[in-house]
Amino acid sequence: MSSYVFPIQTAFIIFVIASMFLLVPWLIYGYRKDGFFSWSRFAVSFSFIFFLLAAYCLVILPVPTTRNNCTGPAAHAFYNLSPFMFVKDIMRETPVIWSQPSTWINMLKGRAFLQVMFNVLLLMPLGVYIRYFWQKRAFWKHALVAGFGLSLFFEITQLTGLYGYYSCPYRLFDVDDLMLNTSGAVIGFFAAPLLLALFPSRASIQAKSEQIAEQNHVYPVPQLLALLIDGIVVVLIANFLSIFTLSNDIQDVINTSTAMVIVLLFVPWVRSGVTPGSVVLRFRYVDRQSGMPKPRALFKRFIAIYAPWLLLTIIQLASKYAYPNYQNDALDSYLIWISLGVSTLYFLVYIVLLIHVVVVLFSGGKRSFYFDEVSQIRASRK
Repeated sequence: MSSYVFPIQTAFIIFVIASMFLLVPWLIYGYRKDGFFSWSRFAVSFSFIFFLLAAYCLVILPVPTTRNNCTGPAAHAFYNLSPFMFVKDIMRETPVIWSQPSTWINMLKGRAFLQVMFNVLLLMPLGVYIRYFWQKRAFWKHALVAGFGLSLFFEITQLTGLYGYYSCPYRLFDVDDLMLNTSGAVIGFFAAPLLLALFPSRASIQAKSEQIAEQNHVYPVPQLLALLIDGIVVVLIANFLSIFTLSNDIQDVINTSTAMVIVLLFVPWVRSGVTPGSVVLRFRYVDRQSGMPKPRALFKRFIAIYAPWLLLTIIQLASKYAYPNYQNDALDSYLIWISLGVSTLYFLVYIVLLIHVVVVLFSGGKRSFYFDEVSQIRASRK
């Protein structure tokens, strides 16, 4: 069992790292496709990624400690092309006497039988995913072809020693593995409805997407993602401006302020209420009453976003310059208290903003962000 734990742990670590980079792009793609975030589709998509990583790691790990691994008898046994050798292995390792049920149990516990079960189970999830994506039983051939193709990829990986990285293959190319892996994918395809009953169907997701499109409602999560993208664009513009200006704290504030004016005020003003982030998420900002973007409302929204950032920046700079230098005891005693007060204020502002964001996100779309409330702006998909 321990031989399976290490590959799965490795796959999980890789999966977590990959998810950090894939999460936001996937959320953007999912929203653009469906008009809302389907967490069931999220679970299916990311579990599929983890399955592929886990299956691959189980096949290739552990690897030899050296690239020059052509030693021992195994170095000359590269493949097995005789089908159903696993039956002979089971009979040889755990002989079965059909009149004695106790020998059946010993067979089920034997290494050879467990290896067969592992090969069947390895690609069963692939069949489940294929059934989810194609739905109908008539597409079982997709599971057959995909299972065989993925299993063949694994076997070639083993036969070539990770595509020539190792001098010799360190695992056996086995035709039985091809048969058992492919069978597992087909079994998973036909058994899939038992598991997929727990998840919304693709048809129900599409129906909900059409319903939300008719309601013209944009939930807080895509609005927050759009603001995040706007923030990234602001940073890029500010860094570009810094190439042509002096490098100091005041100039950095000016560069960032200029970038925020461009992204959060000028662009939506001339582009009918859209920012770089809202373009990506396919919505725009309009006045709640008229349904059209108004310069006055856009200006209020900009000020509502800019003011907290400016306050936090001033607090941060004050904390930087109020830090005691331990050269003048009388002055340092005041600076310590000033630094403590400034740091506390900085922390409180962040906490208030964080609580506000969490409350809005978990309100189910019933609450708006403070800058939209102040400016009487709403997000519209039309």
